[in-house]
Amino acid sequence: MSTTVWLTKPAAPKDPKGGADPWWEIRTHGPSAEEGGSQGQSRFAYIERDLSSGGGDAYRAARKDGARAFLLWTETSRRQLLARVVTRTATKGRSAVFEVLGAAGESLALITHERAMSGGHGRSRWTVQQAGGPDAVGIKGNLFWWYVWWLLFPLWVAIAVGSIVGGGDIARMPRTTRWKTSGKEVMTWGSGGVDFALSTSAEGWDPRVTAALAALVKSHEGWLGKPWDEGP
Repeated sequence: MSTTVWLTKPAAPKDPKGGADPWWEIRTHGPSAEEGGSQGQSRFAYIERDLSSGGGDAYRAARKDGARAFLLWTETSRRQLLARVVTRTATKGRSAVFEVLGAAGESLALITHERAMSGGHGRSRWTVQQAGGPDAVGIKGNLFWWYVWWLLFPLWVAIAVGSIVGGGDIARMPRTTRWKTSGKEVMTWGSGGVDFALSTSAEGWDPRVTAALAALVKSHEGWLGKPWDEGP
């Protein structure tokens, strides 16, 4: 059975530190959901940016170079750390390597993000190397829809101008990403009734890794999106 993971911002989020850093929830839907949860949904973790090195200003500066750092907690009181994501390498406009660590500091996975038109690739891609498992490579957007997007680009510009003036939504570039291992699809980042979410269709994925991957992808929403980790 598949499991779906997504980020959501509570209606009235409260920062237990009393500061301005926003909290988000990571929710799941699937066989691992808690019994009694609404339609099989459960809260998997609370997530926040890791501001331990210089605060919000330093985070935003590093973020421009492609770095990300955040913490996953089981509750808002911070009594139990579930996982953390750190940046191992980041090159502005090109690629970045992130590591997902468990509560004890053990390595759970390496996640590489290669931006579009870098590394010999036309489309951006995400490579997940889970400890003890095969690699999974995901490429952003279907090639056909990218052709359609660029073919109709003047139309999208006109729609964007109209949307800004009228206060509506702006047409977005193709965002669906499908991860494959040995030619078999194992994960999908796409629209699933809960905004964009990460769905796994294969067994053996550590939920801490899939939650971290969803948070990373959501933090790379692009200039038309709303990355959760931009913050104040």
